[in-house]
Amino acid sequence: MTEAPLEWLALSRGTLDRVSERRKDDAWVASAWDDRRTRVLVVKAGRSLVTRDPSPELVLVPSGRAPEGERYLLGIDDDGVAYFAVVGELPVIEGAEDAGLREVGVLLGDRDSGLLTHAVALEHWHATHRFCPRCGAPAEMAAAGHVRVCSTDGSEQYPRVDPAVIMLVRDDRDRVLLARGPSWPADRRSILAGFVEPGESLEQAVAREVREEVGIEVTDVRYLGSQPWPLPQSLMLGFFARAVGDLELRPDAEEILDAAWYTRDELRAEIEAGRLVAPGPLSIAAQLIMRWYGGALPNMPLF
Repeated sequence: MTEAPLEWLALSRGTLDRVSERRKDDAWVASAWDDRRTRVLVVKAGRSLVTRDPSPELVLVPSGRAPEGERYLLGIDDDGVAYFAVVGELPVIEGAEDAGLREVGVLLGDRDSGLLTHAVALEHWHATHRFCPRCGAPAEMAAAGHVRVCSTDGSEQYPRVDPAVIMLVRDDRDRVLLARGPSWPADRRSILAGFVEPGESLEQAVAREVREEVGIEVTDVRYLGSQPWPLPQSLMLGFFARAVGDLELRPDAEEILDAAWYTRDELRAEIEAGRLVAPGPLSIAAQLIMRWYGGALPNMPLF
């Protein structure tokens, strides 16, 4: 059976044309910045201003009112309006509060979710890649915020994205495997995940991570969707997989505190009794679990 792709992922909803072909056109970028229609998202430490009434929206300011700071071109909309991000002090605006992706990523509209996800990812990358990895010289921002160039040897560095697989494992009884990480609260459970290693395919990473974390084998690895996770710099790639062979779970003590199989009835009973908290809908984990469960989970949090 072929699984249909995931239909909704909170941080995969951006609607702008990223106009990557314009990023090195300094004259066009300057003209876009000066356009009175242009809107700017101010971001600091992964947070931006949001209004809540009547529904959560990002506060966007004209470029003439934006603070000084690093400036990133985020894209243009269907009407040709350009959007930038600036890293700087958040303005004081009545009725607005600062928030991050964890608080509002699910609640924002498609455009705003994409804007904040893009801006937060670039802010973190620039903050942690100030120097050339080849020679250690300072690296300068270029291409409207999407490249850094070494000031000594001219080499170009591009934003880093770490691919990670996240997989819902089922057995032949259609039970789901959930586990708890070492730093999680006692009631928190989710599906397995891990980073892709050099020279490894996504499917190989799924099988290896499951084997390493709980000691079982899987087959029928099927891709369902992906979501950027700029907290700080991952791309989460979601899969279903089927457990085969010995189903006794042997958790790796360094990675997993406990793991167990759940039927739908068992999962619902644990959640309703308050003994288990599943991931919130911001994560691709929640969307994979809901796909298996057949709908929203009981008492699902908003984020």
